Amino acid sequence: MMRARKNIVVLKFGGTSVGDVRKIGKVADRVIKTRNEGKDVVVVVSAMGDTTDRLIEIAGKVTCNPSRREMDMLMSTGEQLSSSILAMAVQERGYGCVSLTGSQAGILTDEFYSNARILNIRADRISKELKEDKIVVVAGFQGINAEGDITTLGRGGSDTTAVALAVALKADYCEIYTDVGGIYSTDPNLVRKAVKMHSLSYDETLELASSGARVLHTRAVEFAKKNNVVLHVRSSFNNDEGTWVMNERDIDMKMEKPVITGVTSDTDQVKISIFELEDKPGEAARLFGKFSDNNINIDLIVQNVSEKGLAAISFTIKPGDLSIAREVLKELEQEHAVIDTEVAKISIVGAGMQAHPGIAAGMFGILADRGINIEMISTSPIRISCIIRKSRVKDAVRALHSGFDIK
Repeated sequence: MMRARKNIVVLKFGGTSVGDVRKIGKVADRVIKTRNEGKDVVVVVSAMGDTTDRLIEIAGKVTCNPSRREMDMLMSTGEQLSSSILAMAVQERGYGCVSLTGSQAGILTDEFYSNARILNIRADRISKELKEDKIVVVAGFQGINAEGDITTLGRGGSDTTAVALAVALKADYCEIYTDVGGIYSTDPNLVRKAVKMHSLSYDETLELASSGARVLHTRAVEFAKKNNVVLHVRSSFNNDEGTWVMNERDIDMKMEKPVITGVTSDTDQVKISIFELEDKPGEAARLFGKFSDNNINIDLIVQNVSEKGLAAISFTIKPGDLSIAREVLKELEQEHAVIDTEVAKISIVGAGMQAHPGIAAGMFGILADRGINIEMISTSPIRISCIIRKSRVKDAVRALHSGFDIK
């Protein structure tokens, strides 16, 4: 029976939240509770538990260099499994529910396999199901390109699916359910005194996400900021309020901003150093243009001072792009390239640092006192990042969190 539309909310549940059948049952109960509060509910799910890792392991037993297209075909099945099981659990409880793949949900992407970007969402099918009084469960992390092939959105892509759907459906808000209570000042597994933040601006959250905080996908935050979608990051395992992410002007500004909001770390880093580059206009453009053509994202970049007409450039990429990066270096005939996989990125983030000089000096001093060497540095108005040895990450996080007395 068709009915009038209600207010729409999008709920996203990560892999730990749907890790087994018991947890999926609890998710079904939470989804139904939201439905009974008078909302139209669209749910986005990640793959169950360690499903993604197991799929990668299976592929690795067949080939050491699988094509990205076939990996997307394989990887998308994890989210399809969890979405269909959740839909069954909701139906078993007496509620109408339907699961949809990314393609069925109308998520259209570009042609880049394994790290595709959403171009458009044709949400007609979702709207139709909602009007028929059904809860809609969408497989996250995936879409379809112009060739009709399944594509995946990269690590954390289910967050992006959820926010993009919230935009397309003009949802009231988007809730991201995870295994932690919200966004913390640092990893609570490393620092027991880590503080859960009540609210953050999009810019602060974007810097935290891009610097290694794994609570939200970077592109999801970009989507939310561009379209002013309010996000609520909270725990799947209790009803406590989590962390709200919204426009800075909507945050209660009665209190002065803390200088440092959070400390993040990212061990998924590879440093590539290329020596004896000709120091001439266009050389860097040629080098990084080739990486861009292969859809490899570059993070930090440092170019050394030229000597005798030759320069050196160091930059960081993700380990998942390393095999393609090797091919690019070979194609560019870069014989003087050194690849270092034992590095990590450590960052401090805080909107308040714009008004406080000496934050960089303080960070470098804290690391120096612990004997931690800095290999690369990158800054933005509200972030300072350093590349250090991977083996010193835990020491660095604890030292910075304590040194800046984050509360």
